[in-house]
Amino acid sequence: MKSLNISFPALLLNSSRTLGLATVFALGSPGATLGQGAAPPAGATSGAISLDPITVTGTRERALLVETPASIGAISPDSIRQTAPLHPGQLLGQVPGVAVAVTNGEGHTTAIRQPFTTSPVYLFLEDGIPIRATGFFNHNALYEVNIPMAGGIEVVRGPGTALYGSDAIGGIVNILSRAPSGQSELALSGELGAFGTRRLMLSGGHAVSEGAFRADLNVTHTDGWRDRTGYDRQSGNFRLDRRVGANGTVKAIVGVSKIDQETGANSALPFADYRDHPTRNNLSIAYRKVSAARISVEYAQTLGTGLLSFTPYFRDNSMELNGTFNLSSDPRIEVGHNVSYGVLAKWRKDLPAFRTRFITGVDFDHSPGSRREDNLLVTRSGSGANTVYSAFTRGTRIYDYHVTFQSASPYGHLEFSPTRALRVTAGLRYDSLSYEMRNHLPAGPVQASVLGATRYYGQVAQDSSDFARLSPKLGATYALGGGAHLFASYNQGFRAPSEGQLYRAGNDASAVNAVAKAGLLLGLRPIKAEQMEVGLRGTVANWSYDFVAYDLVKRDDLVSQRDLATNISTNVNAGKTGHRGFEAGLGVALGRQLRLDTALSYARHRYLNWVTATANFSGREIESAPRVLANTRLTWVPNGRTMAQVEWIRIGSYWLEAGNSAVFGKYPGHDLLNLRASFAFSRHWSAFGRVINALDRRFADSASVSSNTPVFSPGLPRAFYAGVETRW
Repeated sequence: MKSLNISFPALLLNSSRTLGLATVFALGSPGATLGQGAAPPAGATSGAISLDPITVTGTRERALLVETPASIGAISPDSIRQTAPLHPGQLLGQVPGVAVAVTNGEGHTTAIRQPFTTSPVYLFLEDGIPIRATGFFNHNALYEVNIPMAGGIEVVRGPGTALYGSDAIGGIVNILSRAPSGQSELALSGELGAFGTRRLMLSGGHAVSEGAFRADLNVTHTDGWRDRTGYDRQSGNFRLDRRVGANGTVKAIVGVSKIDQETGANSALPFADYRDHPTRNNLSIAYRKVSAARISVEYAQTLGTGLLSFTPYFRDNSMELNGTFNLSSDPRIEVGHNVSYGVLAKWRKDLPAFRTRFITGVDFDHSPGSRREDNLLVTRSGSGANTVYSAFTRGTRIYDYHVTFQSASPYGHLEFSPTRALRVTAGLRYDSLSYEMRNHLPAGPVQASVLGATRYYGQVAQDSSDFARLSPKLGATYALGGGAHLFASYNQGFRAPSEGQLYRAGNDASAVNAVAKAGLLLGLRPIKAEQMEVGLRGTVANWSYDFVAYDLVKRDDLVSQRDLATNISTNVNAGKTGHRGFEAGLGVALGRQLRLDTALSYARHRYLNWVTATANFSGREIESAPRVLANTRLTWVPNGRTMAQVEWIRIGSYWLEAGNSAVFGKYPGHDLLNLRASFAFSRHWSAFGRVINALDRRFADSASVSSNTPVFSPGLPRAFYAGVETRW
């Protein structure tokens, strides 16, 4: 601890009471400034898979990783600065079994023990607090957080602990804020790059009475490398840590983001255009405007061998969207807004017998929101996969409702050690979730013109829906000796339907059927998941290793089927999928100057029971589900001033559609090479640069079948970025 050389050690030494401060010790130097690509301190190492001793995500406070029966990957502050990501996908692949693909700007689809998907199977957190309410899930939620200036990232693969509820099926991504250093500091970083990219990052902090604060600002712009794919973001963060009395701490966090982007960059192209004209954008009328604000105040008080904490929070999220994914079937402008008022309350008690720790608490969230949608009259030319959408006018109001999501979730978590080597963990969580919906449109069908045809949108006047789920968790870790630790766990997870899945049934050619579809959706139930995993992690000589095998099954997934009573096709809880895999994280110091880190995974994702209205896909592999994911980095740090890194990324092949047809075949996968370097001229000045896709390979961010044609969304060609940083 002394080597940290901080000015208020008493506060940090009590950081078990403050989520995120603990991670400073585990993940890197708390005194690091912006440093996007800047040289690390002498002796620093890079990598997401070294055996960090501390994790904070499982119990929302400090815990030894070797005594945590979960697959947790940590990305250090040094790795974040070295990577200098412009997109979450440029960073999160450093964790085994994790891949994030680009849609546009910082928009993304995620694959953590799941195929690349936009489905609500992940829980995105900021310092342990969900970025969005369960009822208003957004698969792009990571762009609402200032990731390039984060203080660390932890990824839990698979369902979470008892402290986390709905959404945590595929995994949890927890973005940790940067802790104040307690010293006066100011840093400014400027960067220029390919395709009109400009980024300015400003950071500063100062000590205050009994604590310290820091503030961060990120302003980013790019013209986009494809036609009409510009992107702007402005993000700001503020954090204040203070001691209150002899045994209390307060951590206050404010985060705001504003995003304005043209969303056509995931415009998929037939192969000839993908190969020869990748800048072409057939969906240039699409756009997305996002505003997000989050405020939380965590108060923690030590009471003997216990800890009591309360974290009230407030969120405000709004988005206006003309989605590319709607244009070919149901073009519309969507305007959504919701606010959240919530609190995380937790009590932890430590007992000397068997090193017992008991945690109990309750999470409460109240999130009123609204949705308005207007269908679009679009101007288009061409046909099938070559259709170009060039203009639009607003048409009929097809959705206009107010909905309030509310959840109350008590939980209990127990840890104890019957022997010195064995530690057992058990948890139980009860989630009670509800929706109250009031429609501003009259009940019945709404008629609209959709792509030149008359269609109807069914409306229900109002609805009250309730969901409840009891989720058990069980795990154990065992110290084998010699730096090796074995762990195993059994976890259940679930996902309640979102407001969009409940109240947006889509259109139908029949008015009667449209109304019936709207009524049928109200019967949706939660998706359930069950996972077993076993792992081995530890260190030997200069190596660190982390091996995990898992088996995850999802039941009651949403499948479009034809209702036998009404002959109407709609989503029902009838799907079952299986996800089995092996993940490996390895790191080795190759002398004092070189370090090699690799994150590898092999998995198979299958439809176990998947019968749709048109076909039976049971037994097939799920589309957009690569078996192989790999990220390998060789980092050279010859001294405290210089850093150079080469990164190899591998995304394996995957089927283009659910039928696994040889006619359409597979996307073959791709290999990318990235280069990064930095040099510190002095204590106050440094320069950095990187080359993304250094070999200029043509690859696809996503690939699928559209209008009976294989289509591919071209990925970023070779791109150069460079900048300077000054700090005081």
